[in-house]
Amino acid sequence: MGTRYHITVVAPPAEVAKESLQELIEQELEAVNREMSTYIPDSELMRFNAGPIGEPVAISEPLADVVGLSIDINERSGGAFDITVGPLVNLWGFGPTPEPEKVPGQEEIDRLLGLVGSDALELERNPPRLTRTRDVQLDLSAIAKGHGVDRVAQLLEEQGIENYLVEIGGELRTLGHNPGGDEWRIGIESPTRAGQVVHKPVRVSGRAVATSGDYRNYYERDGVRYSHSIDPRTGRPLQHRLASVTVIADICAEADGLATALNVMGADAGLKLAEREGLAVFMLVKTDNGFEERFSSAFTPYLEGSES
Repeated sequence: MGTRYHITVVAPPAEVAKESLQELIEQELEAVNREMSTYIPDSELMRFNAGPIGEPVAISEPLADVVGLSIDINERSGGAFDITVGPLVNLWGFGPTPEPEKVPGQEEIDRLLGLVGSDALELERNPPRLTRTRDVQLDLSAIAKGHGVDRVAQLLEEQGIENYLVEIGGELRTLGHNPGGDEWRIGIESPTRAGQVVHKPVRVSGRAVATSGDYRNYYERDGVRYSHSIDPRTGRPLQHRLASVTVIADICAEADGLATALNVMGADAGLKLAEREGLAVFMLVKTDNGFEERFSSAFTPYLEGSES
């Protein structure tokens, strides 16, 4: 996944040895990589991308689950989340290719927009099969980390572990209590010139959390800042003032995908979707004097000082 992970386990059953648990976790993460990585040329995902067009291809249950959730979030967000956006990400220099010397022109953007769209995917279940109706390329980097968190969390629970925090690349899931015997708390980062600082403490025991923002990966050309987040509907980097979106959900894969979708949609449209669906969402919006907090009604119970 091109990132790091961190796991805290509290009061595991006596029969669970640290070394054997570590090995099981490594095996599970390796399985996720073999299924969904774009870093591994012969992963299941990359084999699918190189496969036939117009023909159903048998895929694993985990890959079907993630693609199905991705299609669902694509529809719910009006196309703001799209796992076929990779060619546009690469065009703007946020994939394996370096930053372009010149900003891409509209003609090239329009050409690649024709290669993007989850409407080209037809997913079947029982047994799981996936069809590309045109030559789209899938990239699950905006949701696979969250899925990996869920897989490790499920593994821990199968080992009888009732208190944990699993974090992969900033996306996380918790259960039970922390080493101090209290509920788990995390800090939402606030991007500043001096670096990232904790902006808001949030209570997240028994929940999954994911954050998407434009402040980690960007470049500037002629005084214009270009974010790594590409709007699949326009083919261009985001230009709004939404700096980061944090989503709390039952499963981390959904939080991960929704955070990306809401980040693309922007603060106003994103909050409308959050209120309509009862999503727990916290946003930091850039202003001339710093950042403005905006959050959905469903997020209020997680804030410090609020009643559970």
